[in-house]
Amino acid sequence: MSGTKPDILWAPHQVDRFVVCDSELSLYHVESAVNSELKAGSLRLSEDSAATLLSINSDTPYMKCVAWYLNYDPECLLAVGQANGRVVLTSLGQDHNSKFKDLIGKEFVPKHARQCNTLAWNPLDSNWLAAGLDKHRADFSVLIWDICSKYTPDIVPMEKVRLSAGEAETTLLVTKPLYELGQNDASLSLCWLPRDQKLLLAGMHRNLAIFDLRNTSQKMFVNTKAVQGVTVDPYFHDRVASFYEGQVAIWDLRKFEKPVLTLTEQPKPLTKVAWCPTRTGLLATLTRDSNIIRLYDMQHTPTPIGDETEPTIIERSVQPCDNYIASFAWHPTSQNRMIVVTPNRTMSDFTVFERISLAWSPITSLMWACGRHLYECAEEESDNSLEKDIATKMRLRALSRYGLDTEQVWRNHILAGNEDPQLKSLWYTLHFMKQYTEDNDQKSPGNKGSLVYAGIKSIVKSSLGDLNLNVVAMALSGYTDEKNSLWREMCSTLRLQLNNPYLCVMFAFLTSEAGAYDGVLYENKVAVRDRVAFACKFLGDAQLNKYIEKLTNEMKEAGNLEGILLTGLTKDGVDLMESYVDRTGDVQTASYCMLQGSPLDVLKDERVQYWIENYRNLLDAWRFWHKRAEFDIHRSKLDPSSKPLAQVFVSCNFCGKSISYSCSSVPHQGRGFSQYGVSGSPTKSKVTSCPGCRKPLPRCALCLINMGTPVSSCPGMTTAQNISLNSVFLHGASGSKSDEKVDLSKDKKLAQFNNWFTWCHNCRHGGHAGHMLSWFRDHAECPVSACTCKCMQLDTTGNLVPAETVQP
Repeated sequence: MSGTKPDILWAPHQVDRFVVCDSELSLYHVESAVNSELKAGSLRLSEDSAATLLSINSDTPYMKCVAWYLNYDPECLLAVGQANGRVVLTSLGQDHNSKFKDLIGKEFVPKHARQCNTLAWNPLDSNWLAAGLDKHRADFSVLIWDICSKYTPDIVPMEKVRLSAGEAETTLLVTKPLYELGQNDASLSLCWLPRDQKLLLAGMHRNLAIFDLRNTSQKMFVNTKAVQGVTVDPYFHDRVASFYEGQVAIWDLRKFEKPVLTLTEQPKPLTKVAWCPTRTGLLATLTRDSNIIRLYDMQHTPTPIGDETEPTIIERSVQPCDNYIASFAWHPTSQNRMIVVTPNRTMSDFTVFERISLAWSPITSLMWACGRHLYECAEEESDNSLEKDIATKMRLRALSRYGLDTEQVWRNHILAGNEDPQLKSLWYTLHFMKQYTEDNDQKSPGNKGSLVYAGIKSIVKSSLGDLNLNVVAMALSGYTDEKNSLWREMCSTLRLQLNNPYLCVMFAFLTSEAGAYDGVLYENKVAVRDRVAFACKFLGDAQLNKYIEKLTNEMKEAGNLEGILLTGLTKDGVDLMESYVDRTGDVQTASYCMLQGSPLDVLKDERVQYWIENYRNLLDAWRFWHKRAEFDIHRSKLDPSSKPLAQVFVSCNFCGKSISYSCSSVPHQGRGFSQYGVSGSPTKSKVTSCPGCRKPLPRCALCLINMGTPVSSCPGMTTAQNISLNSVFLHGASGSKSDEKVDLSKDKKLAQFNNWFTWCHNCRHGGHAGHMLSWFRDHAECPVSACTCKCMQLDTTGNLVPAETVQP
């Protein structure tokens, strides 16, 4: 602290008082001032607070540092470090009746005069005060005083001194400190470590040193330039911050060799750093000649076993006022509140607002966090907006197995709720497409699997000239060709008054001239299939082709699913479906629709693959893993090329070959696989070695038997579950007498999960899955001796449950 730039301190136990320190000490009282005029002599701090000056103390000149006494009584006791190295205990006139009145005015004097740089009260023993001084070759730079110790005259010299002109009181000069540390060095900053009363962290001239007062001859230190402003995180006592010029270093006292983190270097020198006392991991820094305070939010992401990873730093900047800031101080109890002071003693009360973290759940719940508060947005019972949300609709449809009925395709619109007429039209169209392709398949057995319904548009283009479209319908009973103006006028007036679109188009047909049927063909309320049927019956070839082309483009632009009748499941159908997805977001219907008999070139379209993968990801986000598996099976039936390849292999530790690949593809010296129990033999056999190099497989950490050996029953396992593990990895292996594939049907599983290989990717120990699960039901650590790995807790998805199995 200099004489031109003031410092500011909040009272530790009086939340409405603070002190401004420069050439004198000024005590202020903060009070609410919302929508009210300021009292005489009050200073406006913010829109809702003001400060009133209570007292001024000018008895301690040449102040260099100030520290407020941490105990409740006396409340306004302050220690002032002066330029000559003396530490003076003073007050602001609030403790005249206190039993500690004798402390006021006491001075602690070093042997040699030099500047006092820093002061720190011990948080555990409030009578201990540490002072950091400049270097002197014949003296110590860190002095620890006991302000209440009783000294005898032969130990502590006493002399009468006058505090100031006009005062007749005498005081006690204390010259014998309780501890002396840091000989022939300078102390620039100090802080006590809250975890132990006798641990002191000091920023010396060229190192950070931890002094243990139980053994003052030894110290733990690390060489660094970042020795200024050392301060301990109040929520994490092993984390310390210090700075040098424009760089902040974060230290972990458990690993004191080097900083765990170095914050971004600022262009100007730093003047102060301080941890927020009400917020975990929030560090504020101030640079010289700046009106901005930088905040560093250190977010830790601990693993389930409690080991902390490297923190993620979120940097922010706040501007409490327009003028340069001389100093700031966090409020001890109000969350994220601070007060700042400018060089001309203008003060501002400021609250740092927390970042708002917003999160949507996969089931459309909305929550957000701000500070220590967590808010949830709940839908009112009368609000039906959720029913209109496409994500909610797709979720409910997935639960009802929507799209999976491949026999009676038309029933899928019932599974969708039977509310959307476009979906009804779509699934009936797909149903008739299926029948159409099946009929053509029977007529042309040689082209099995290659016939796909291509839509009305394609059929009309390929059949022009073959259709007899010149047939004229019989007139309605009583209708003649005599169309006088009165009849036309009455029909036109009556048509506009009708609500039924089919009655409207009937009158439009009766009043129209031959070939001019726009009133029928462009009535959007009439189903597309009916308009197309009318056009096929009454339009000429050229008109029909033109109309179908125009109607198809309209359906594609509008994303109307009824247009699938025209486009079929072709490239035009993909364009139409793209418009539908852009309009509704219904990737579920788009995925199932494109899988229904689409040719391979359509299924390979990037847009179709994008819809399918997004729907799969959506099912996973909802934790509908079983539904997603059903969708994958449904997809593989309709699109054999989408069947995924094996993604995980177990390889031999010695030769590196996949065990399953070696067994299925490279039989050793022609030996039959019946020896390994994969030819359908009901007897349990052993595969205890790699089929490629014949080296033994690893042993189970619990039963100590080579993997592949039939195992005994695990707790909670039935006898039927104890199937030999040897067939787990032999997918598609052939028998010794034939090359038929192994039947992977539901009734002939290769092995149960309890017999699979399983191991920890951290410590590489493992065994039979059933044995491992049984072990970790009662234990947290690895079953291997001397291994302390908490294997099961490393799996972040280990406790997740499929959403469809959760009871509402």
